[in-house]
Amino acid sequence: MEAQLIILPGDGIGPEVAAEAVKVLHAIEKRFGHTFALETRHIGGSAIDHEGVAVSDATLARCQGADAVWLGAVGGPKWDGGKVRPEQGLLALRRALGTFANIRPVKVFPQVADASPIKLDRLLGVDMVVCRELTGGIYFGDKFRDENSATDVCMYTVHEIERIVRMACTMAMGRRKKLTSVDKANVLETSRLWREITTRVVRDEFPEITLEHVLVDSAAMHLIQKPASFDVIVTENMFGDILTDEASVLAGSMGLLASASLGAGRCGLYEPIHGSAPDIAGQNKANPYASILSVALMLRYSLGLEHEAVIVEDVVSECLDDGVRTADLVKPGDKAASTAQAGDAVASRISNFAR
Repeated sequence: MEAQLIILPGDGIGPEVAAEAVKVLHAIEKRFGHTFALETRHIGGSAIDHEGVAVSDATLARCQGADAVWLGAVGGPKWDGGKVRPEQGLLALRRALGTFANIRPVKVFPQVADASPIKLDRLLGVDMVVCRELTGGIYFGDKFRDENSATDVCMYTVHEIERIVRMACTMAMGRRKKLTSVDKANVLETSRLWREITTRVVRDEFPEITLEHVLVDSAAMHLIQKPASFDVIVTENMFGDILTDEASVLAGSMGLLASASLGAGRCGLYEPIHGSAPDIAGQNKANPYASILSVALMLRYSLGLEHEAVIVEDVVSECLDDGVRTADLVKPGDKAASTAQAGDAVASRISNFAR
């Protein structure tokens, strides 16, 4: 197939992990006969330095016309306190692409489970996907503040809830057909609406799915106590923001976790969940596996290349089996692979993959 892909390396370690993602894309091209037209552009602090804005209109237009967009990370102390903030570029990009669902798979690789602070017996079989609503809720509601008080309005519409629940249900249908909807329906009116709409969508459109409703405080506890019990979790924006960071601890390192931001169209935004990590930028020690696993999500959701996506995921697991581990995954005193070495290991195995 042919595809137009936009690469946005961003800031900090973004360019380093972007280089490894590009290596893997080239390996997939050559191994399976695809043609990926790659275009690299600025976003975040990099865009501020080069173009004076966190993301240019020209870049947004190129992203809207692409088949998929890959993003490294944005931000860093260099741009703190400025009139233009790097994060403004990310928000503008999400708006331009119309992404309303953030998809975060959380799978524990047994080879590096000891990197997690959670007891090993609780990590067995952990393989979940969190679907977080991305454009509504308290983050986007009306805001007010004076010297004596502050107010943030939380609002959800039926349409916003329906579309994220349908996406979560579609994912659950391809997995274990279990959906956990997380809310705070004992207190919040928006959560009561969320629960009502979720129940109706599952009952009327996805009757094969087993649905459970869990209050957010219980969900936070269960993520640590019995994480393997979850299959697909769907929740609103703020709850999802908090729970996905909690769930990332299960894997042992943010350097192993990818994400996808999807909308109604084909084009999605794919990125590792970690930040720009300016403290290690330029040192060739960042973990590139999350950026490479983000490529797998891109292949799956935007390009429809499921076979290739599975191969990327399998090869990352093979590299961990073989001890190709960056500094965040090795024990003190053990030799760590560099960013480039880890990327080279994945690309080489893909090029020679026999399946």
